Amino acid sequence: MDAITIKMDEKMLKEMDRKLGEHRYSTRTEFIRDAIRDKLSELEKEEILKSISRLRGISRRKTSDQKLHAAGEEAFQLFEKKFKIK
Repeated sequence: MDAITIKMDEKMLKEMDRKLGEHRYSTRTEFIRDAIRDKLSELEKEEILKSISRLRGISRRKTSDQKLHAAGEEAFQLFEKKFKIK
């Protein structure tokens, strides 16, 4: 594992330290790693939703509403499975 250094203002550090105990994080590092994981997951979800939206626009011109609905259902099932949503 590589180490990185970040600079944060004191106010943000104090807020983070308060949240550590409330949410049962044992260290700042654990808290920051979890925050980064959440952000990466959020960005990936946004990219997937943009792709689905783009594909939906394309597919409307080439497929019936029934096929479009089936494709949308399949895409969201894959999305739910990947991000363990339900």
